[in-house]
Amino acid sequence: MSDITYVSTGEGWLYVSCAMDLFSRKIVGLCMGEKLSVDLVENTLKQAICHRGISKGLIYHSDRGSQYTSEDFEKLAQDNGIKLSMSGKGNCYDNAVIESFFHTLKTEHVYQYKFTTREEAKRSVFEYIEVFYNRQRAHSFLEYVSPEEYERNWRE
Repeated sequence: MSDITYVSTGEGWLYVSCAMDLFSRKIVGLCMGEKLSVDLVENTLKQAICHRGISKGLIYHSDRGSQYTSEDFEKLAQDNGIKLSMSGKGNCYDNAVIESFFHTLKTEHVYQYKFTTREEAKRSVFEYIEVFYNRQRAHSFLEYVSPEEYERNWRE
């Protein structure tokens, strides 16, 4: 699943787009930028494909934001054999898992800092997600292990 959130910096908003594997809650796609654009979500999906590959029957869930409903994004998904799923109109609960992740990101990390630049925020958010969240943070849904450890345990 995928969504976008905003991080305040001294230079203005930094837009953070993430793709999460619903099975392990691991962030498998991450793109950040100063514009809320279709490129942001396309690059997130491309990164997720690069990290995960594409399984037959892959479903990519998001809300109904204009970036996700654009012709370019729909074509990218179609060209890769990915079925798009979107939240019901006005139903934020359909995307609750990634919304919960963004809440965690902000309360555990982002709100602890005052970022001067977007670049500073990018480095900090990247480090939180890649070093801490995916590899170290215990997750109640995952039997109190990190997403990385949960996947490793499942493979074994």
